[in-house]
Amino acid sequence: MQRVKLDEIDRRILHDLQENGRITNVELAKNAGISAPPCLRRVRALEETGYIQGYHAQLNSENLGFGVTVFALVGLQSQAEVDLSAFEERVTAWPLVRECYMLAGENDFILKVVAKDWDTYQHFLTHELTAAPNVAHVKTSLGIRVSKYLPGVPVETNATGNGEV
Repeated sequence: MQRVKLDEIDRRILHDLQENGRITNVELAKNAGISAPPCLRRVRALEETGYIQGYHAQLNSENLGFGVTVFALVGLQSQAEVDLSAFEERVTAWPLVRECYMLAGENDFILKVVAKDWDTYQHFLTHELTAAPNVAHVKTSLGIRVSKYLPGVPVETNATGNGEV
């Protein structure tokens, strides 16, 4: 069931699942104003068409011992597609790198890196990141605290009315 345009029920389902991935299908259906069987069919269709890419638990990094968060701006020597792809492939093998975005502008990538402590991050920086082929420079900023964290996107629904989720 390939959907091109989302209706209000689909947007409500996406909004509620993004807010609480553990919501029951019955509660999801109730919020969307439909019964449970068609709600489940809609969720499956949203999954199959790629609107829903997965479900994840949000873990507390501090409680798990990851007290250091660093944002690393990376510039490569070459921006040829083969070199960009090779760097992206290398990044997938680094478990400390939790997010990677290709950028337009002065830097080529920004990485979100988590580490148990400063020494662990420094080891990663000197033995992995700056030692990687084609890396020309790395500029880092240490994260002090998180003021806002909203994964996903703002899904507009009639219930929110003002475009905010």
